[in-house]
Amino acid sequence: MKRQKTKNQKKNKRRKVQNDRIVPNRTYKARLFEMIFSRKKELLELYNAINGTDYRDPELLEINTLENAIYMSMHNDLSFIIDSRLNLYEHQSTYSPNLPFRCLMYVTDLYSEMTKDENLYGTEPVRLSTPRFVIFYNGVVERPDVEVLKLSSLFSITDENISLELKAVMLNINPGHNTRLLNACRTLRDYSEYTCRVRTYMRTMSLEQAVEQAITECIRDNILADFLRKYRAEAKSVSIYEYDQEKHMRFVREEGLREGIEAGIRTLIGMCMEFRVSREETSLRIQKEFSVTAEQAEEALKKYWNHG
Repeated sequence: MKRQKTKNQKKNKRRKVQNDRIVPNRTYKARLFEMIFSRKKELLELYNAINGTDYRDPELLEINTLENAIYMSMHNDLSFIIDSRLNLYEHQSTYSPNLPFRCLMYVTDLYSEMTKDENLYGTEPVRLSTPRFVIFYNGVVERPDVEVLKLSSLFSITDENISLELKAVMLNINPGHNTRLLNACRTLRDYSEYTCRVRTYMRTMSLEQAVEQAITECIRDNILADFLRKYRAEAKSVSIYEYDQEKHMRFVREEGLREGIEAGIRTLIGMCMEFRVSREETSLRIQKEFSVTAEQAEEALKKYWNHG
């Protein structure tokens, strides 16, 4: 297999290894998924589970993970080349319809680096590694086992003859989903169980306590045990940051949703007043359009009726 080397591969590593310990980059908060699967042995195990292959030599992998320089939340978690295929693996705890577009940006950056010494204006074709995009989802919002997300779903105009397409497969790795895949990759199954325990304990205790208890129990129950023993401090720090960020983003989305509903109700009340719709009919419309109770509709009317 021809190895494709990137000039700044070392520069783009997200962490340093000192005395056989992972030290997170000070300018970047890693995620536990990436910490675990950035090790070639675990990454090859994951690759085999997804593709039904039985590769044994982790050195077959050439890891070329990018660090996005624009938005921290837009970097891809893992990318690597094996058998001349370019695999981009990303972990997400939040579903976004924009994931295919993000994958397009990632692969464009990778191809640009890989072909920087090629003659793109020549008569000979430039051979590109065949890409595959896989997203591992473990958010709290229920999603199917498998979803195919398409770039074309974001296009403003629907066209039967699409000139540019990108497909990303999103796999739900929460407990109870994709059981065959989780059983085929012990490390992925353990990661799924660990994150499930953290979220469960967060309901009744502080985030730091929840992470500490999950780590202690997982080591006891032989779940990610070797990794958590070796990198306990780093895993705890990264987990606290990750779930704190997840909670913050969930709060922002919920707050935005509340603001959007209130703005919609305020607009509806203004329109009803303009067209002389009765207060009672307006209340019924608010309840129907925004799925709120009669009491909530009445509160909105008190606030905006005659003030629309």
